[in-house]
Amino acid sequence: MGVEAARRALAPLVGPGPQDLFFSTPDPAYLDKSNAAAIHDAVDLDPAAGSYDAIGSVRAAVGAWRAAEALAVGRRTMVVQSDLRTGPAGGPEERDSGDGAVALVFGDDSHEPVAATTIGRGTASTEFLDRWRTPGEDQSRTWEDRFGQEVYGPLVEAAFADALKAAGVLPEAIDHLVLAGLNPRAVAGARAVVGVRPEAVADDRLVSTGNLGAAHAGFVLADVLDRARPEAVIAVVVVADGADVTLLQVSPSIDGMRAARTEAGLRSVAELVESGRDDLPYTRFLTWRGRLQREPARRPDPERPGAPATWRSGPWKSGFVASRCEECGFRHLPPTRVCLKCHAVDRMRPERLADVEGRVATFTIDHLAHSMSPPVVGAVVDFEGGGRYRCEMTDVDPNTVAIGTPVEMVFRRLSTAQGVHNYFWKARPASGPVEPAVTSEGATP
Repeated sequence: MGVEAARRALAPLVGPGPQDLFFSTPDPAYLDKSNAAAIHDAVDLDPAAGSYDAIGSVRAAVGAWRAAEALAVGRRTMVVQSDLRTGPAGGPEERDSGDGAVALVFGDDSHEPVAATTIGRGTASTEFLDRWRTPGEDQSRTWEDRFGQEVYGPLVEAAFADALKAAGVLPEAIDHLVLAGLNPRAVAGARAVVGVRPEAVADDRLVSTGNLGAAHAGFVLADVLDRARPEAVIAVVVVADGADVTLLQVSPSIDGMRAARTEAGLRSVAELVESGRDDLPYTRFLTWRGRLQREPARRPDPERPGAPATWRSGPWKSGFVASRCEECGFRHLPPTRVCLKCHAVDRMRPERLADVEGRVATFTIDHLAHSMSPPVVGAVVDFEGGGRYRCEMTDVDPNTVAIGTPVEMVFRRLSTAQGVHNYFWKARPASGPVEPAVTSEGATP
């Protein structure tokens, strides 16, 4: 999800890419190893761009946001916030949670118009026990909601007052209030504490998406930026192990940015939510979450990817970078040094195909292959501009796939063996152009 959010955030940008990437999630794929590096390579950032993790809690996502913004002076940075929220099967936490990711790009207007600018911020911290999960556990535990509400109230009030003072505005000047947190009573209490007009409270979309945890504040902010008027003031309040408040002012150029996205066929957050699928069987969900152990396919278990081979094929494996012969123009997937057509040696230039649309040339449906989501649909894909590759399809109904189906490439986990995740690219039926999420760019005042 983090890779997909980053791709959509970067798609409309011109000029240099982010020079630092921060990735935050309470549920990382790895410990003792960078997770941000996988996103860095998958979106083809410059090797000189840094990649850093901030993991373990929802508030870590706020810290990553602030770190990215602080470094965005005369340069671009990006923060990716991603979360998998769930709880005991059949319980309210599982019912009210969701999975999601958001990517925010920070910088200044030296390259192109920005969506919003930070005008003030405030924070308040204290040590108390509200939500916790010890290393190795896969479910969070919580204290009584009323206790959290009692502690959070004064923290939100103090942080909000500091943000208003820094921005030089009054509570009635807030046009949109974004509230996020995992303690429902504390979030509801924060709404009363800040004293903002009731009509300014933004739709949190909890009914349609569930609580996205570390990604929820950025997700609702992107939704607000889809419709906020120029010069509007937005307050983002995150209630998690303390209180963090960010005040932003919408750019005068926001209407032009939205019009350009519409002309390009890019969808708003509301449209993306409405287009979501609602046909995931509950037993499959539990299997993916590791809560239900099902009979596996009677096939050999997947093997652990080798570190040396993975490193040597990094641009191909992480970025889906092919090669094109400079002598005859033949495109090779995977990349190679010797041209299969004219046999020229070391006359190749790299070409990234992750954002190039393809079409299904032929396919097969395998009900016996090792998969957590059988059957496996394998396809041979012909890419626009040349090149053919055999890969697995995802997010596809086996009954509707056909020769000629347009597809786009997405970054997914193929398997996990001996603690090593094997990530690569799959093809999914295309729904139109790759749609970028709303990009929030702001310079530190």
